[in-house]
Amino acid sequence: MLLGVGPNGPLPGRRVAVTGLGALTCCGLDVASFWDGLVHPSISGERSVHDFDPAAYFGPKEVRRVDRFAQFSVAVADEALSNAGEIDPDPARAGVIFASGVGGFHTLAEQVQVYLEKGPRRVSPFLVPMMMANAGAANISMRAGWRGPSESIITACAAGAHAIAAAARLIASGRCDVAIGGGAEASMHPVAIAAFSNMTALSTSGESRPFDLRRDGFVMTEGAAALVLEDWERAVARGATIYAEVAGAGSTADAHHITAPAPDGAGAVACMEQALFDAQLDPADVRHINAHGTSTPLNDLAEARAISKVFGEPGPAVTSTKGVTGHGLGAAGAIEAVASVLTLHHRLIPPTYGYEQPDPEIHLDIVAGAARAFEPGPVLSNSFGFGGHNGCLVFTAPTG
Repeated sequence: MLLGVGPNGPLPGRRVAVTGLGALTCCGLDVASFWDGLVHPSISGERSVHDFDPAAYFGPKEVRRVDRFAQFSVAVADEALSNAGEIDPDPARAGVIFASGVGGFHTLAEQVQVYLEKGPRRVSPFLVPMMMANAGAANISMRAGWRGPSESIITACAAGAHAIAAAARLIASGRCDVAIGGGAEASMHPVAIAAFSNMTALSTSGESRPFDLRRDGFVMTEGAAALVLEDWERAVARGATIYAEVAGAGSTADAHHITAPAPDGAGAVACMEQALFDAQLDPADVRHINAHGTSTPLNDLAEARAISKVFGEPGPAVTSTKGVTGHGLGAAGAIEAVASVLTLHHRLIPPTYGYEQPDPEIHLDIVAGAARAFEPGPVLSNSFGFGGHNGCLVFTAPTG
């Protein structure tokens, strides 16, 4: 990653290693089962996370004072830290950047109902710390005892990718030696679902079909994912398993519409180009793109046009894991970042589940039907959100 551009050209920062992974999704409650669910997909319909037990992370009193999205945050951070091994950082040089689209929506909706039915004196005194979108980052920091930056990014469906990029820059800049980046969402409340449905964003068929001719909207999900990021030299010195390198990241705005993407994909084009420049790569270097691919008619077409403009046609192999996971809003970028790292690690691109009928307006190399083996090379992970927020991450296989 670059620190900037000076009079003599690009200024490279410290290398950023991915040394820990955590995932909690509708197709798996940990990284191993998540990956198996992507490679051997068999899910359809509703995409809730089932069988999650917060009692594994919180005591009986505490668990009632932490919203589900923050419980998810702690769970994936714990898995990622356990996966990273004996990391043992200086607490003052360890940070957390964690995202959410809306934070504690369930808690807010429930307490509004309490207010309406029982009056103001019955509203929980824990409403604010439970609903605030920074509760995920705060709980992770408190549990780990890390006293470096602890921040939240709230950029809708691009938030998870933006959080990982910001965490990586803490390492690249030398501010931190270790950081956790990721995102969590748990807002599958009837009010939220009704709102998305009434704006015609949700699939009426109940199926997630990214880039498919029959796509008719996204399928909402909940979940979380986290990456432990570490200074490369530090990770090598302690003998850590390095899954990938965060080589670059991009962030742009469409400046077009509060919900619809720019039809020509101009913001997405600029974001991918910025990420490639940050990684000091050319489009021809990229081997795979984990697309935002929500299964909405407008998003998928705009993203396909953007990919074609940057990489040509058919371009690198493209997949959208949202065919399996559905759309996790503020957690989506983090979930897909973990999938991208696992793709590099396992040398295998998961199929785009639900993609069966090609759209004649989309000219991409969509991986479908079965997972595809590939020789690891640079991988892009795209995330685009309401508000016109665009995020792109570049991961490369560990070398040197």
